[in-house]
Amino acid sequence: MDLKYNIMVSVKRCQVGGSVYTNKQTIQLMFGSGRRTGGNDFIDREESKHFPTRPVDRDKAEAELTLNIKKATSPEETAPKQKHVRKCIVYTWDYHSSASIWTGLRVQPILSDEVQTFKALIMVHKVLQEGHPVTVREGQQQSGWLETCARTIGHDGLRGYGALIRAYVSTILAKLRFHRQHPEFNGLFEYEEYISLKNIDDPNEGYETITDLMNLQDQIDSFQKLIFAHFRGSTNNECRISALVPQVKESYGIYRFITSMLRAMHRRTDAMDALQPLRERFNAQHSNLRKFYYECSNLKYLTGLINVPKLPQEPPNLTNSGDAPELPRRPAKTPEVKPIPPKPETPAPDIAEQARMLKEYEQKQALLQAERDAEARRQAELQAKQQRDFEEMQRMQAERERMAQDDLMRQQMAGMAAGRVAELEREILAMRGQYERDQMMLEQYDRRVKQLEHEMMMVQQNINAQLSSKDEMMNSLQDQVTLWRNKYEALAKLYSQLRTEHLDMLSKFKAMQLKANSAQEAIDRMERMERDIKAKNLELADMIRERDRARFDVDRLKASHKDEIERLRRDLRFAEERAEDATRSRSSETSSVIAKYNRQLNELEDSLRSKQNRIEELLRMVDEKTLEASRIADEKDQELLILQEGMDHTIRQMTDMSLNQGETDQALNAQIDNLILDNQKKLNAIIDSIIQACVSRIDDAIYELESSMQAGNESATPEYTLSMIEKAQTISMEFAAVFGLYLDGAPGGEHVEVIKTSNSLANCIAEVLVNTKGITRFASNDEAVDAMIQVGKSSGDISLKFFSSLVSYRLNMLTPQARKEMVVKGNAETRTGLQNLSATVEGLIPKGSTDLAKTNGEIGELVDREMTMAARAIEEATKRLEALMSRPRDQRHTAIEIQVHDAILAASLAITNAIARLIAAATESQSEIVAQGKGSSTAQAFYKRNNRWTEGLISAAKQVAFTTTYLIETADGVINGTHTLEQLIVASNEVAAATAQLVQSSRVKAELMSKTQMKLELAAKAVTEACKALVKQVKAISAKNLELKDRIDYNQMPVHEFKVREMEVQVSIVTLEKELVDARRKLGEMRKAGYHTEDTI
Repeated sequence: MDLKYNIMVSVKRCQVGGSVYTNKQTIQLMFGSGRRTGGNDFIDREESKHFPTRPVDRDKAEAELTLNIKKATSPEETAPKQKHVRKCIVYTWDYHSSASIWTGLRVQPILSDEVQTFKALIMVHKVLQEGHPVTVREGQQQSGWLETCARTIGHDGLRGYGALIRAYVSTILAKLRFHRQHPEFNGLFEYEEYISLKNIDDPNEGYETITDLMNLQDQIDSFQKLIFAHFRGSTNNECRISALVPQVKESYGIYRFITSMLRAMHRRTDAMDALQPLRERFNAQHSNLRKFYYECSNLKYLTGLINVPKLPQEPPNLTNSGDAPELPRRPAKTPEVKPIPPKPETPAPDIAEQARMLKEYEQKQALLQAERDAEARRQAELQAKQQRDFEEMQRMQAERERMAQDDLMRQQMAGMAAGRVAELEREILAMRGQYERDQMMLEQYDRRVKQLEHEMMMVQQNINAQLSSKDEMMNSLQDQVTLWRNKYEALAKLYSQLRTEHLDMLSKFKAMQLKANSAQEAIDRMERMERDIKAKNLELADMIRERDRARFDVDRLKASHKDEIERLRRDLRFAEERAEDATRSRSSETSSVIAKYNRQLNELEDSLRSKQNRIEELLRMVDEKTLEASRIADEKDQELLILQEGMDHTIRQMTDMSLNQGETDQALNAQIDNLILDNQKKLNAIIDSIIQACVSRIDDAIYELESSMQAGNESATPEYTLSMIEKAQTISMEFAAVFGLYLDGAPGGEHVEVIKTSNSLANCIAEVLVNTKGITRFASNDEAVDAMIQVGKSSGDISLKFFSSLVSYRLNMLTPQARKEMVVKGNAETRTGLQNLSATVEGLIPKGSTDLAKTNGEIGELVDREMTMAARAIEEATKRLEALMSRPRDQRHTAIEIQVHDAILAASLAITNAIARLIAAATESQSEIVAQGKGSSTAQAFYKRNNRWTEGLISAAKQVAFTTTYLIETADGVINGTHTLEQLIVASNEVAAATAQLVQSSRVKAELMSKTQMKLELAAKAVTEACKALVKQVKAISAKNLELKDRIDYNQMPVHEFKVREMEVQVSIVTLEKELVDARRKLGEMRKAGYHTEDTI
């Protein structure tokens, strides 16, 4: 069987990258591509240098290519943009080269980030698929760089791309190896482009080509399964999904090619058994591809990029031609036809001669017939021998094919076993990772359970402590009730005794009245009775006073008890209203009883008054009115009996009322106790949230201190920072004292005070850290800067620890004494950390600066003198500005320039006026601070005691005077042409910074909601607004001048001149940036060297 045939293709026209060319090729269609054994397989070879037909700039195209590569391989975990990858593909068709792409990939820092590496591999795969054919050949030379990509990421990587990168590199290298062995295939394995066909005698190469394609298809299938296995539910999988796009295209191209080739082989051969392994493997790959495409169709993002193919449920019938292109038939062999010798012509002579010649001819014919018979026998024998040789060759060929198929089957089985082992190993690794994650989750749950158990134990301890404190309170209240019950019983006994004595006196009075025999005796008796009655009235009054005093003591104790309850429950309005209602009800009942008793006393007084009148009548008419006096005495006895009965009834009512009141108070106290517990829990939660907010505030300040992106308060000075540290130490003491009172429940430890002092301390420490970061610009070297930041961070961490230790659940674990000790210890550590920071900041102050704490002179006069000098400097600056504004205009200047100068002077005058008001407000605020802070001491003692604050105030006043004077000089120089507008902007910014420093210095010692401080803040805001207005006006003038100066039409400029101008501007930018860096470095050195010297101010 001969498996060789030829087909000629005359002309193939191809449109590539906008250029049209013609290839005349000889194409041999084969079952396998075969290896290149020699000769030239491709007729159209790319030239060493190609010029595109489109009008493009090569340098510009290179720059755009670099930019597209950078954007396509960005570190964001997103898919590479199609437009960037498409531009890289178009570049290969424009210049028939991909060298610049590989160079751009090597230049970019993609190997430092696993996401960038993965996106670069996606881009490379797409360029290999859709780029110019030369891209595949040039990509085969970059296998070393691809292997470097696989080795760069260790294990699974930080984001889980390590295994994906290694598998992707293996897939791309397998694709490049296939194209090296089969250069006739394009990047997408399109059947119509399979044009490089050669004369091949070995039919096994078609079989091997399909086998190689199936191996590559298995590689793609393994990689896509790995991608799906690495999807993460908590993160964006867009980057991983984008890697499936080239896999879908390539796998479908290979699938279509294999389908067409297998159908062609089934049509051209009858050896179905030899093709059985290929059919089985094809059916398995069809099932895998169908599953792969089904999973891809469920990804909404992927279906928005490409159309995912849909394969039928069953594999296609390979014996049916389908829609595959028809392969041409082999040319049939035609048997050679031997020429028939022509018959000799009959001569014209006579018949005899003809008979002789006929006889000779017959003899010759007989001889020729014998020769032909012999030749026929020889040919038959030769043909039989050739047939036997051909059959032997066929048998040997079939044996070789069978052995090759057996070897191939063994190789396939070994490959499949290795793939299965690798897949099982990956599954084991995945299961092992899942097991480790489950173990970590279980450990986390165990820790959480232990934490909850610990919290439950702490809550139980708190409940027990609260119950014990409640029992103690109930015992103390029971003792108080017993004490007052005893006092009440003693008063009742005293009342009974007085009542008995009163009755005895009445009986004696009756006896004495009966014994009266004469008027004098009656008068004497009446006088004695009157004295006795007065004495009894006095005793009764004393008894009433004693009763009232006892009631007052009871009311006072009740009031104090109520005050204590109201102090503990003042935030609970409902409890207060109920307590007030109960108090009002008891007060009304008591008032009614007292009113009734007073009414009875008034009646008694009236009766006594009537009795006195009657006694006087008896004195005048003793003889005549004896019987009437007896009647009056009887009436008095009856009235006394009635009064006694009324008193007894009143005492019984008071006893019943006190019993009922005790039961009501007991129920009310139980409700109030519950409300107290709930209120205490809510207040503790509020305090904890405030403390957590303070911790967050200090934590943010520590982050800003350590961050290299934050510069801190660049207007801060070491003196101001020291004053803030001193203020922080003072507030720390106040906070510790208030929190100690809060723990004891003593007056002054209310929740409002705790919240206020804690916020003040947190804000003050945060400001200290920000100012510390700002004054690092005065440090001499980087080591000093690092040391200062480290000391500041240490003090911040100590304060964080101090606040964190005051959370309620931590304090509940300690005894009351241990809580106080923790507060004292935290305060001491915080003050020590701030003291260490203060010592470090003091190192920035030059040695020659004046220490006000050691000054023997009058510090108050020094401060007043500096403030007066600053005010005088502002006044002189204002006068100078007014003189400049009233000066005649220079005729050399145009009207526009004169208008600009007037605007600058007006803005500067507004600034000086605002600064004058600022100095006045600062002087007033400073006087108020001294008056409130000195107490009974002198102002000089106050300044010496707060020497850091005084130094900062003096420095700020000097800075304001100096910057204002410099602003006026700069404005004068701008008008005269000796200074620039940029210098005026710098001067204005310096004025704003100096005024901000002055306000901050005053704010350190100012009282909360101080009117003078508010006036100072408004004045500082006015200065800032005026400075902003001046800067805005100057920038507008500069922009206008620049617009008038640099008005060039770049559209009309020639290309060469435009490029020259562009390069000159770039050189100017680089030069100016270098000068800017040098200027900033010099400015830092000048500030470090010239800080706080006499020449600076």
